[in-house]
Amino acid sequence: MAAARDLKATETAGSGNAVELAKRHLVQPWPFAGSVGAEARALIGEGDGIYITDGTGKKLIDGPAGMWCVNIGHRREELARVMYDQAMALSYNTPWYTMNAPSAELAMRIAGYAPGDLSHVFFTTGGSSAVETALRFMQFYNNVRGRPEKKLILSRGGAYHGSTYLSASLNGRPRDRDWMDGADDLVVKLSSPDPFRRPRGLSISAFTDVLVDEFRDTVGRVGADRIGAFVGEPVQASGGVIVPPDGYLKRIRQICRDNDILYVSDEVVTAFGRLGHVFASGDMFGIDPDMITFAKGVTSGYFPLGGVIISERLLEQLRRSNHPDAMFGHGLTYTSHPVGCAVALKNLDILEESVLAHTREVAPYFQAQLKTLEELPLVGEVRGLGLMACVECVADRDSNDPLQLDKDVGKRIDAHCHELGLLVRPLINMCVMSPPLIITREQIDDMVSILREGISRTMDDLRKEGVWQG
Repeated sequence: MAAARDLKATETAGSGNAVELAKRHLVQPWPFAGSVGAEARALIGEGDGIYITDGTGKKLIDGPAGMWCVNIGHRREELARVMYDQAMALSYNTPWYTMNAPSAELAMRIAGYAPGDLSHVFFTTGGSSAVETALRFMQFYNNVRGRPEKKLILSRGGAYHGSTYLSASLNGRPRDRDWMDGADDLVVKLSSPDPFRRPRGLSISAFTDVLVDEFRDTVGRVGADRIGAFVGEPVQASGGVIVPPDGYLKRIRQICRDNDILYVSDEVVTAFGRLGHVFASGDMFGIDPDMITFAKGVTSGYFPLGGVIISERLLEQLRRSNHPDAMFGHGLTYTSHPVGCAVALKNLDILEESVLAHTREVAPYFQAQLKTLEELPLVGEVRGLGLMACVECVADRDSNDPLQLDKDVGKRIDAHCHELGLLVRPLINMCVMSPPLIITREQIDDMVSILREGISRTMDDLRKEGVWQG
């Protein structure tokens, strides 16, 4: 044991080499079996505004804003000071039998922005635990109401809802579940509302009708008395920034209401400014869900925090039930963490002061400039909303083949862009962009220029290798 401690101390003190230490000791998220526990990824040393600096000192535009989350940008001293001040005042309290003031104030502030009667907040540690909480609440709600069979969950292809067991069971992206187990007996999958992938010759309006009919038919076939919830992102983020057709979400919401199915709007990505509003469900899509899950941008990535906003109607039904002693046996050590909630309060102040308005002002320019990339023959579609967008590459535009010849085209583009000064989020044949909300028009121009060059270089590579003739 002593020898092991000495070895570790020598490694840490002597090298300062994070890459080598990672290869020896760090298990990365989403690893492949052939390299698990023995890999290092691009090292990021610093961040400032919309920029990050990698391990070699290269300055990069943070195209994905971390992971959709660094909404107000890196190195905001206001958030760092709040973090310090709150930690010095109260670093932690157990949520089992005590509470703290920042969590109560934050719950009130968040409820004020939520649509409909969503008025109560349960805080979690992130997006996965937020979705897990919403699903466990649905199970508890139906158990208390004497409907233990009403537990099935409707989800969709292209969805991403988390990495905990139950939340991950809802995921519908390629490769997410190839080697992983899930609660498949609890989940019913529906089609992705992806207009780009609709059958050729089908209008957007007709495609919307097909999606709604599929939803309605599934409820009829499975039985509304067995379906507890539908979980859906307003915009499918990690599925490729899938913006649903106009009116689709409202029609799905009505079917859920008619059949007493809880509608859970997963706003882990779309909330806190990504689409220019604190929440997109009501302000952008005109729906009032039964629950909204959130995380990421609530603290702009400065502290792990998430949560679920719950309808007053649901809580009132529980309070009036015949089982007043029934316990919602769910909680986390870091539920309502005082430091996280204090950071979120300050983050919300900053969003309210100027960032939300700036996002709404600059988003049309962001979308329009990225749309010019459709001039490149490798690009099948550029789509998005607010400050989130996806560039989808295809082998040819006649078939919209998602480049089956090279599933790493997104990584190829990212590698070229990294060399040129831009970090991209590669997703198989797609590149996702969701920069910090403080990005300026000039910085958008820089980002799009680099992305154009990265795609052009990738086209040259594919042609030279003979795997693409576009």
